[in-house]
Amino acid sequence: MHLDQKVSLKALNTFGMEAEARYFVEAKTHSEVLTLLNYRHMIHMPILFMGGGSNVLLTRDFSGIVIRISSKGITVKEETATHVFVTAEAGENWDEFVQHCVASGWAGLENLSLIPGRLGAAPIQNIGAYGVEVRDVIDSVQIIEIDSGKQKRFTNAECQFGYRDSIFKRALKGKVIILNVTFKLLKISPSDQGSILKLDYGDIRSELQALNVTVPTIADVREAVCNIRRRKLPDPAEIGNAGSFFKNPVVNSELATSLRHNFPEIPVYPQAASTGPVKIPAAWLIDQCGWKGYRDGDAGVHVNQPLVLVNYGSATGRQILDLANRISDSVHQKFGIRLEIEVNVV
Repeated sequence: MHLDQKVSLKALNTFGMEAEARYFVEAKTHSEVLTLLNYRHMIHMPILFMGGGSNVLLTRDFSGIVIRISSKGITVKEETATHVFVTAEAGENWDEFVQHCVASGWAGLENLSLIPGRLGAAPIQNIGAYGVEVRDVIDSVQIIEIDSGKQKRFTNAECQFGYRDSIFKRALKGKVIILNVTFKLLKISPSDQGSILKLDYGDIRSELQALNVTVPTIADVREAVCNIRRRKLPDPAEIGNAGSFFKNPVVNSELATSLRHNFPEIPVYPQAASTGPVKIPAAWLIDQCGWKGYRDGDAGVHVNQPLVLVNYGSATGRQILDLANRISDSVHQKFGIRLEIEVNVV
């Protein structure tokens, strides 16, 4: 490992925010992570762990040590007649891992294609897209405790997954580092894939029709999802962004009923029983408040997807955060809903 000083983080976060780390080091193995944790006890400065930088908004320079987890490796741990248990290291690129699984004929992750970032962030956020959440296929998560250096494996239930949520975002936030994740994926032949594919969310079926696919495979679903995401979401390599900036709010049935009365066209998605909480698309709420395509200097709201805040070039993290707060205030004023930021603000 090499400890660098005064390192620019601009290329290490997908928003492209200019921020400087007083110290920066890259950890490529579990033993290097443990060494850094031991070193942490000898210094008195803050530590920030980073992966792909796709879910962070940097609003300032960081006066401590930035540690980037870059461990690599994909290993099949166990196979049955119907399933494969595959363990992937936290530093793996998420979409490259999904591509590897699809190419291997392992089903379950294809709807999560083209999500930016590294694999270690997936269980923290419980990433989801097109009707699938990563908790649906996670078997276990191996972590290391920052204070003690002890390692532990969390079962799926112990991860306490929720909508864009997990124990790693709440009780264990800042207390553990994810080392690797084990996934339980389906082993199926192409002829059997039609019965398990999830095609009813968003534009997947229409995109498959556009591709002239009548009997889709997991590879077809991946291609369809990638096509849709490329059309709807900006490429961070071209326009700085961190994907969805806000969570879709989940509201109680009373508020949902009131909103449907005042705004008959509002889309709602029941989460359980018909009388229980419902999810409302944050993008619709933001669009109704007139923010879609808004731009203030180089801080803006994407022209095609109002859920995505963008850096057109030289916006600062504080300018993006100020814009986010203004959007949240306007949504709250009009609908009585307070949007929750999904990205990590540093």
